[in-house]
Amino acid sequence: MSKAAISIFVFGLYILINAITLMAAPNFLLGTLGLEPTREPWLRVFGAVIFVLGLYYLQAARQEVMPFFRWTTWGRPLLLLVFIVLIALKLIPPIMIVFGVVDLAGAVWTAAALRYGT
Repeated sequence: MSKAAISIFVFGLYILINAITLMAAPNFLLGTLGLEPTREPWLRVFGAVIFVLGLYYLQAARQEVMPFFRWTTWGRPLLLLVFIVLIALKLIPPIMIVFGVVDLAGAVWTAAALRYGT
């Protein structure tokens, strides 16, 4: 596996961990973030959606899908920008910036691996 593929694979695992947590115990994640618990089903639904996304990341890494790797280097930082706007509009809590920063860090890792790694 190339260095870029490893970065994508690790990010896919990160997505899967979050997805499984959202599906199985969403209030655990909310509590960890200092947010109020909920009985709404939408976090579990979102967990299922990102579970599939995580599988895409794992398969793209295993197949060395370089175009996908490049797409993520602009897509993941975009999430941070969207979160900043949503936080500024007071539509999501500021703690959500953590997820955007993790996405940005992953994108930087992938970009560096694409540029300098094999």
